[in-house]
Amino acid sequence: MDETILIALGSNRRHGRHGAPAGVVAAAIAALGALGLHVIGQSRVWTTAPIGPGSRCYANAVVAVRTPLPLAEVLARLQALERDFGRRRGQRWGDRVLDLDILAAGARVVALPGLAVPHPELPRRRFVLDPLVEVAPAWRHPKLGLTARQLRARLARVRRPG
Repeated sequence: MDETILIALGSNRRHGRHGAPAGVVAAAIAALGALGLHVIGQSRVWTTAPIGPGSRCYANAVVAVRTPLPLAEVLARLQALERDFGRRRGQRWGDRVLDLDILAAGARVVALPGLAVPHPELPRRRFVLDPLVEVAPAWRHPKLGLTARQLRARLARVRRPG
């Protein structure tokens, strides 16, 4: 049975063939079909400031895909795509050619080795929530009971110290 999965894409390093980070994100979206992930919706590519030690701005997007594949297999295929694009695991939040994260799988809550769905940081990441609202504004977080739109509004209300 096909399931809708929400995936975040990000890049902040150039790629020899795909160019600037926005081109990397576009190329990764185009490559998802060959992985058995049928893209049914996608956000525009957003430019966002880095968090943590990263030094370059990111290109971020979210896609909704349909697939009959189990989540563990989707994760394995996304990690293989990251490697194909030159991703090397290293410094957390460091610069990277391509980062792919499974955000959600419908209303399911999943805990597997190396995979937590919905993504635990989703409610705190504006760079994910903005494109997510473009793709699935009514998606409801299965643990918090809030829609993507409500999560973004809640985060926008939080005052930053300083």
